[in-house]
Amino acid sequence: MSAIVSVKNLRKAYAGGFEALKSVTLDIEEGEILALLGPNGAGKTTLISTICGITVPTSGTITVGGHDAQTDFRAARALIGLVPQEVNLEPFETVMNTVTFSRGLFGKPRNDALVQDILVKLSLGDKKNSKIMTLSGGMKRRVLIAKALSHEPSVLFLDEPTAGVDVELRKDMWNVVADLKASGVTIILTTHYIEEAEAIADRVGVINKGEILLVQDKAELMSQMGQKQLKIELAEATQTIPKALAGYDLVRSDNGLSLTYSYDTKGERTGITTLLGDLQKAGLQMKDIQTQQSSLEDIFVGLVKETA
Repeated sequence: MSAIVSVKNLRKAYAGGFEALKSVTLDIEEGEILALLGPNGAGKTTLISTICGITVPTSGTITVGGHDAQTDFRAARALIGLVPQEVNLEPFETVMNTVTFSRGLFGKPRNDALVQDILVKLSLGDKKNSKIMTLSGGMKRRVLIAKALSHEPSVLFLDEPTAGVDVELRKDMWNVVADLKASGVTIILTTHYIEEAEAIADRVGVINKGEILLVQDKAELMSQMGQKQLKIELAEATQTIPKALAGYDLVRSDNGLSLTYSYDTKGERTGITTLLGDLQKAGLQMKDIQTQQSSLEDIFVGLVKETA
């Protein structure tokens, strides 16, 4: 795939000297879903705002669809749809008029059929004549997406789109995002919900303190960095871990009824066979064994801690 958005050495510094972005370089591939993860204040919203032309960069370059975001702003911005964190809609206006107005802001001719189609795909077709103030929080989020799609952008930025939305509506939103990708839209999603990245992203980027820590294929990331854990349930509680097992770095549960062994799935040997043999030699009787793959959340927390 080719990069539809390319960011090179992007830096954003404020008058007081604070650097919100520190030489960020990032290529976003056409047709992908990129999930950008990071704690509060990591620089996620600043990065999106700068790409969308809302924030002026201190230095660096941004191109969207081959158009320089600073010297050819109108062409670059026309390719972008942005769904902000805040729900800021005119409460007394109808859904149809709200979305149609946003299309007009980009100089696009009126096209009620297209707007209606967008509303139907977002499950808002029967709400087109409803006033914004009568909609639920989840529906208002969908109106924001409809507004962002009204001028037919190639790239859609979703800044915390499911913040404050309940679990059921969040899953509905994931389905909407999947449908948008299927229609050819490139999607960049910032989120605090790790499960969103695991559920819908093709690649995952981690940002902290204004720096990109990594951008990698989600499956590769979990395979390369993820560890597996072997949980060994014991027939009888053990008060301590026998010295003969010290080399395995076992973690004993509070009640002493289980031991956890972590191992690298990419390693030449897992060490499980010898561990089980040594457990018996140490007089510990096993009741059950379970394995568990570390989640994307474990990986994310580990990366952020390294830069803390």
